[in-house]
Amino acid sequence: MDVTGLVLAAAEPSGSGGPYALRKAPDGTPWLEIACTALRDAGCREVIVVLGAGADAAASLVPHGALTLVASDSQDGQSAALRVGLAAAATSSSDAVLLTLVNVPEQTAAACRQVLEAAVDDPHGTLARAHYDGMAGHPVFAGRDHWGDIAAFVVGDMGIGDYLENHLTADVDCTGLGGGEIVEE
Repeated sequence: MDVTGLVLAAAEPSGSGGPYALRKAPDGTPWLEIACTALRDAGCREVIVVLGAGADAAASLVPHGALTLVASDSQDGQSAALRVGLAAAATSSSDAVLLTLVNVPEQTAAACRQVLEAAVDDPHGTLARAHYDGMAGHPVFAGRDHWGDIAAFVVGDMGIGDYLENHLTADVDCTGLGGGEIVEE
């Protein structure tokens, strides 16, 4: 199965913490590096990072080997970054994307692998999402057959969640594997 990792890192929260793409863990590791490493270590052949707010400064924090793109209309919300990432993945031979947000700084390769394993039977048509203690989280697996519909469905600050709610999506229990909590400021 050929999977592209996709890190959405275009958002700038409304508070004073600055763009998520510029943030670092307490040990100094950039959140961008954490997300890219988790996806790559899980088995993604390539990783695409979509930046927006703070893109010039954040580009230097993207690990070597990841493709960096900028959602020029990122002020329109998360959907802009998602569309840019899916369009880039569509130019490759990938069967699917494994998507995470940069503001999930506890993301682990173990959770990413667990979600990937849920999709091996039908990678093109599968939708799967990590769940932690019964709560939906990241990463999200989206087979190629869904990319066009997802891009057409999302608007504004809408992410992939509403699309997943309206389609058959495998809920993958990742409790105890780390990485479920989204930082919202």
